[in-house]
Amino acid sequence: MSFLLNKDRIVMGVDYYPEHWDKSLWAEDLDRMKKAGIEFIRIAEFSWNLFEPQEGEYTYTFFDEFLELCKEKDMKVIFCTPTATPPAWLTDKYPEVLNARQDGVLYRHGARRHYNYNSPIYQRFTRNIVERIASHYAPHESIIGWQIDNEINCEKDEFYSESDTIAFREFLKEKYGTIKNLNKAWGTAFWNQTYTSFSEVYVPRTTLSNSTNPHEVLDYKRFVSDSACRWAKLQSDIIRKYIKPGDFVTTNGLFGNLDNHRMVRESLDFMTYDSYPNMAYGVDSHFIETSGLRDRFWGLLLDEVRSLKGNFGIMEQQSGANGWNTAMAAPTPKPGQITLWTMQSIAHGADFVCYFRWRTCTFGTEIYWHGILDYSGRDNRRLKEITEIHDKFAAIKEVSGSEYKAEVGVVETYSNKFDSELDAWHKMIETTSKTGIYEASQFTHTPIDYVYLQDETRVEELAKYKVLIYPHAVIVTEKEASLLKEYVENGGTLILGCRAGMKDETGICSQKNMPGLLSDISGVEVTEFSLVTPGEKALVSWDDDEIEAAVFTDELSPSSGAEVLATYANRYNKGVPALVENKYGKGRVIYFGGAFNRHSAEVFFKKLGVINPLSEIMDIPEECEIAIREKENNRYIFVLNYSGEAQEITLKKDMFNMYTSASCSGKITLSSYETLILKQ
Repeated sequence: MSFLLNKDRIVMGVDYYPEHWDKSLWAEDLDRMKKAGIEFIRIAEFSWNLFEPQEGEYTYTFFDEFLELCKEKDMKVIFCTPTATPPAWLTDKYPEVLNARQDGVLYRHGARRHYNYNSPIYQRFTRNIVERIASHYAPHESIIGWQIDNEINCEKDEFYSESDTIAFREFLKEKYGTIKNLNKAWGTAFWNQTYTSFSEVYVPRTTLSNSTNPHEVLDYKRFVSDSACRWAKLQSDIIRKYIKPGDFVTTNGLFGNLDNHRMVRESLDFMTYDSYPNMAYGVDSHFIETSGLRDRFWGLLLDEVRSLKGNFGIMEQQSGANGWNTAMAAPTPKPGQITLWTMQSIAHGADFVCYFRWRTCTFGTEIYWHGILDYSGRDNRRLKEITEIHDKFAAIKEVSGSEYKAEVGVVETYSNKFDSELDAWHKMIETTSKTGIYEASQFTHTPIDYVYLQDETRVEELAKYKVLIYPHAVIVTEKEASLLKEYVENGGTLILGCRAGMKDETGICSQKNMPGLLSDISGVEVTEFSLVTPGEKALVSWDDDEIEAAVFTDELSPSSGAEVLATYANRYNKGVPALVENKYGKGRVIYFGGAFNRHSAEVFFKKLGVINPLSEIMDIPEECEIAIREKENNRYIFVLNYSGEAQEITLKKDMFNMYTSASCSGKITLSSYETLILKQ
């Protein structure tokens, strides 16, 4: 059993960089960590030079000494491969290992993640360094697991080096076989883009007005994902030759142009995530700010991580202010917010939490990316709060191994995710619906899961959801359509939004009547469609509720037996069907002609009987989130107050307060950022 995902207790760790500190601080730091309840550390992800200071010259002295100290102090260690930052001697001698901008200019040494996955030279050096450190360090008793690289596809998820073009051609040859098949899939007859040889094909290059062939870019995104997955597997395969029984292989983050499900399936025991909700309060455009959600938006990202393989870990959890010297700035967490964001991670499925970082670095780009301790290293309120969190972990230890529970699943595919990033129309509806559905989920206290359709997905995985919402199945395959059909036939309720069945897997628009492969189960035909004119609202009358078909309107014609639930209430298409229900097998499909904003998603939750599953046992204000985890007939209810003001909740039944080990009921006041975990 893993030291971390042990199903018995929740474990606390911290990121530590011994190379940043004088050796005289090491023992003191480890002792202070242990006193605070920290049981493991993550090390070495940016330390290539400490293993190979010059090409072909290897040394293990530095981390040998540090790991022996960890053994003495009984501190467990996650060891990382250092490939996110190749050393200067390597990039200087072999510039072909560097990534490049789209116009061909190389990204030079001085930051991180400046390499390209597809350089044969970089792959050779990577194999060598991973082989050497894994064979040397894996037997060490303090090491409990390995992290591959660091934040794969962070900073840059596009690769334009010569090595990438060569690899892209091989990717396309394997996929299409002939240049004739590629030309058909990419629609190269348009604008005279036809190729006569694979040697004429490049990764997307700078073009006039930066217009690109969308089918080429869709395949390019798949290629980048394939490259990243192969990169992770290259390292994982080496590490697994040496690790001890019970040790794990993981990596951290959740970034673009990457099929994370495939990467986990092929290479990892589980995924870890780097959670920084404070970025929502930043003053730079880099920071995510979603209407009404702010730091609650990170729950959406945690739900995405959970979709990969169930329960997961946090490799970097917010513990201080954010900031680089070149960009980004966010304030220090207020009292209680570290606890709030930690419990947010646990609520959504994390079973261990590793804080970033122990000491705030006094030099380099991240001098403003603060850890638990400030530059001086003195005790502070953040350290005190971390220590108190450890006590809370002890009180809720039985939550470990429990499963997040939701009756609603939101369906996604990587083809649609990639397409929505390159197709402006698709992006508008996808962004609106993803935000709207999540806002509705949060503010109505309706937990949701994200459900990715993969080649391996079986109907049993879908059957546990009372309702599946597929906001925009713009690209849909026959296999996916068949899977959804089986879900509905067996009694499921499937909600489809606008533009369903518009494209095939290459991104080419289907000549079939929309919704194409989903026409049979949806019982509708889209007879007309349009983007909503900016400044207008397309309203839909649904019984006593009026909702908005946001961004787009599909006008629907129901087939025989399908029922019109609602029509457009204004504009030129007033009275035209906008919402149609079709009974199919034991289940039903409801097609909605627009994108989902918060209000419309709330109405769907209400009409379908899935809204706020805890309404009979508690009343909770919008400012608080609820999350439900279950294990062995026990239900654990997380109540998280994201407000800077006190909030009152009402428990209609007696429950067990896990923090205090006492029963509670009636009105309870949660102070600013306070959390409560109840057992039922």
